[in-house]
Amino acid sequence: MPKQEIWIGIPGDGRCLFRSVILGAWLRSGKQSPTERSQKVLADELRSKVADEFIKRRADTEWFVEGDFDNYVVQMRKPHIWGGEPELLMCSHVLKTAITVYMKEKKSASLKIMSEYGQEYGGRKDDRG
Repeated sequence: MPKQEIWIGIPGDGRCLFRSVILGAWLRSGKQSPTERSQKVLADELRSKVADEFIKRRADTEWFVEGDFDNYVVQMRKPHIWGGEPELLMCSHVLKTAITVYMKEKKSASLKIMSEYGQEYGGRKDDRG
């Protein structure tokens, strides 16, 4: 049976990707949503670990980041820099969990899978998680 859909707004403060991943991980583990302040701290901690993971996996990741790798990692450590697909992949490795990105379809309002990361850590158990 599909899980109940939960829609939660995330502030667009440059930490939004990391906040979303942290919030999803907390909710999936059964924890209550962290406070706004805790979200910022946890998002920044995850960002730092993601930057470290890029360095750890440099041989595997250098080719898919834009521009100079070292500069990319330095920039990614800054809290106002937005993350994208490479960061989602590194988040899956840091958290050792699969991450699925959905997009709401305009016509049907159903969710469509856009991307999946970290499937080696276990994929979706049903159509929503």
